[in-house]
Amino acid sequence: MGTHRKALRTTAVGAVSATLIAGSALGLAPAAQAAPNGVRFVDITGDGGTTLKANVITPAGADGTRRYPLLVLPTSWGLPQVEYFAQAQKLANSGYVVVSYNVRGFWQSGGEIEVAGPPDIADASKVIDWALANTPADAKLVGMAGVSYGAGISLLTAAHDKRVKAVAALSGWADLIGSIYSGRTQHVQAAGLLDGASIVTGRQSAEVRQIFDDFYASNLSKEQDMINWGKKRSVATYLDQLNKNGAALMLANAWGDTIFPPNQYADFYEKLTGPKRLEFRPGDHATAELTGLFGLPNDVWTDTERWFDHYLKGEDNGINRELPVQLKSRSTGGYEGYPDWKSVGATNRKIALGGTTTIRTNVNSGADGGVVFLSSILDQVAQLPPVASIPLIPRLWAGVWQSEKYATAQRVRGTAKLHTTVTPTKESGTLVAYLYDVGPLGLGKLVSNAPYTFHGRTPGKPFTVDLELYSTAYDVPAGHRLALVVDTVDPLYIEHNPSGARLTFSSPANDPSYVSIPLREQ
Repeated sequence: MGTHRKALRTTAVGAVSATLIAGSALGLAPAAQAAPNGVRFVDITGDGGTTLKANVITPAGADGTRRYPLLVLPTSWGLPQVEYFAQAQKLANSGYVVVSYNVRGFWQSGGEIEVAGPPDIADASKVIDWALANTPADAKLVGMAGVSYGAGISLLTAAHDKRVKAVAALSGWADLIGSIYSGRTQHVQAAGLLDGASIVTGRQSAEVRQIFDDFYASNLSKEQDMINWGKKRSVATYLDQLNKNGAALMLANAWGDTIFPPNQYADFYEKLTGPKRLEFRPGDHATAELTGLFGLPNDVWTDTERWFDHYLKGEDNGINRELPVQLKSRSTGGYEGYPDWKSVGATNRKIALGGTTTIRTNVNSGADGGVVFLSSILDQVAQLPPVASIPLIPRLWAGVWQSEKYATAQRVRGTAKLHTTVTPTKESGTLVAYLYDVGPLGLGKLVSNAPYTFHGRTPGKPFTVDLELYSTAYDVPAGHRLALVVDTVDPLYIEHNPSGARLTFSSPANDPSYVSIPLREQ
């Protein structure tokens, strides 16, 4: 089958390239910035006596006679405590005590990497304790924010520590397993990047190393252990607790996030009952907020400060009256507001997937989701998503279905859904679905995609597949078509197709196959 060899080989590439990609795409460069005026570098004792390296910036002129709102910023995966210098200085200048700390297991902080486990949550509470005892911070006005890893830890802390009143979680996750194991498929490039970066910049615990190894090895006997491990580190597990605590939560992510796809944030957002805001923009993991880490104008960080100004300072800046779901289209670059996530794709149009199509496995048809980080960054800065020539895709290795040409532009908004019937020749397999915008010459631009893996199926017996593609906002021009392509190999994922396996897609009369396209009303 070659699955394990492919996984290990891809992982090696991810580990080697991690330092290069993480530096440019995750904002490692801010580490070279000079420390801002008024910063104090301190050691904070975390859970179990672990030393956490931190820095503190207080408002100019603070003399102990006045209390200020506190913002705690845990660092991103693999990045040092200077990550937030530019934003911390801005926030301090506007009246916040800001404490940024290096999470355990990375750089100079002690301990081992726990991947947002209980010790990380306890650390965050210890940092709050320290700040309330050693700075002019107001115990009633505590907020947390962070990018990526820092976002996840902030949300988890808000579920466990009632003192946290507001959170801005940027490029984070709500469901860890639903992110890098969605569709029961290992997102191997994403995992390889995280693994490689942590090896270079930190110290993995034995448990974390075993989780990565089991992940790459596709060890089904360990699958439930991995899922349980991930649930413990997913704020979605603590939803009731989080809602009870009532913190005001701002969630922001990118449409093309290859580590934490947007679907899991959108699903989580809908279940929140307190003050909330959801923002999606073009880009990949942490790229939408990247320029703000250098102190440049940035919409994500502007809204973050507005969020805290309202919910911690009590400023009437109007953010609570704006439509809470704010989307920036990949095509137009303009913002759109919605009252909730379900209103984003107000109507659905189905493309019928008629007939019976059988494809062979184990060969990349030419349709794929691109390269982690690089492809979505190109889409962000130049509107150049991954492309494929739809007429040239070999039908031996891929199923292809197309819509009619659209007379008017189709504004795809939200989550496309595939419903089909699959008959395998082997008990395991992987398929990857791609939605393309196809121009007059047959060149398809990737709109969305998602993988799906199955195990334990009876060869020759059909079963139903319902697959959500990754949420997006994309305008299909008039005169173009939409095409659904399904194949079995994509470098982004580990595939589970035994040698010689075939997949047959059918559309029974009593249960027709289709892809449902969410559209914004014209």
